[in-house]
Amino acid sequence: MSRKTIILPKGRRARIGSPWIFSNEIRMDAAAKAIAPGSVVNVRGEDGRAFGTGYFNPKSLIAVRLLSSECDVPIDRDFFGARIARALALRDALYDKPYYRLLHAEGDGVPGLVIDRFDDVVTVQMGTAGMEKQADTIIAALEAQLKPRTIILRNDAPSRALEGLESYVRTAKGEGARIAVQENGVRYIADLAAGQKTGWYYDQRDNRAFIAALAKGKTVLDAYSYSGGFGVLAAKAGAKEVICLDSSAPALALAEESAKANGVKITPVKADAFEELERLGAAGETFDIVLADPPPFVKSKKDLEPGAKAYRKLAKLGAQVTAPRGILKIASCSHNIPLDRFMAECSAGIARTGRPATLIRQAGAAPDHPVHPLLPESAYLKALVYALD
Repeated sequence: MSRKTIILPKGRRARIGSPWIFSNEIRMDAAAKAIAPGSVVNVRGEDGRAFGTGYFNPKSLIAVRLLSSECDVPIDRDFFGARIARALALRDALYDKPYYRLLHAEGDGVPGLVIDRFDDVVTVQMGTAGMEKQADTIIAALEAQLKPRTIILRNDAPSRALEGLESYVRTAKGEGARIAVQENGVRYIADLAAGQKTGWYYDQRDNRAFIAALAKGKTVLDAYSYSGGFGVLAAKAGAKEVICLDSSAPALALAEESAKANGVKITPVKADAFEELERLGAAGETFDIVLADPPPFVKSKKDLEPGAKAYRKLAKLGAQVTAPRGILKIASCSHNIPLDRFMAECSAGIARTGRPATLIRQAGAAPDHPVHPLLPESAYLKALVYALD
């Protein structure tokens, strides 16, 4: 096998077992810089020690993402087929219906690749030059393993620009981007081509179920509701009133459609969440359950301080509109803010209202979002549920 080799200089060992190797950890000489972005490479130490097979991008801070701990591993349809088969076996053990995240990047041994499954429809998100180069191979592996009716490429994440990649959405096979998602006994309507991310957020599945179990007879404010994942399920569980608050009219339209599909009612409110929470607080309005699942406030490390301040403010505003003996749930999908810092900011925000609070649940993503044990960044989702006096 003829393959370029990336060298780790003596004293600059890759983190043992980590799938990421940074540009300052390798010998970035002229030969390395000449390797085309996304090329499959071997990684070795100066002493010849094998660190594995990965793909390389000389223009990225994360220069190498390892696919195997062995060198000279063929990265072909059989490779991706084996990864998919392993992931399928795990999901089949977890879920009785084929609605889940099928491949979760590093957690499933495929850095830069995310695939969500909606029965016979799949969305594929390739976030790196290495995965983009493997697009045809990945599609062929999906065909061999699942034979999906529709394959939608959701390659429009802003992070692709860091890899020198263009943004696009394309249907690689079949047709029909509007589909029904089955989750927690509810039928949701999703738009896989025009919706956010891959069209649906499976990561909050278990957190939605936890909140729904508390919702019967309660009033619920679902801020940053997107297409009603929390709100519609709460209504189905018997909530007395559900308000879905979001800045996106198309997302709220999907939430209303999902509510009708389940024979329940929600009240959509199109507004900026911070502004509406401030208005509700000033008006003295409260809800038994308040949910806040915002987009990432800390998109990069430089955003940590302003992002942390935003979470603190969100917790304060949320607590102000939570009724006595109510529930407040706040989430963060920012992997750049550590859990301890996120908890500290939420606690500080609640404390500024003078409300006594206890933390009754601390959770992450559902198990179809496996975490690489040596890559803390893959445990990106943090969800905190407080009981307020």
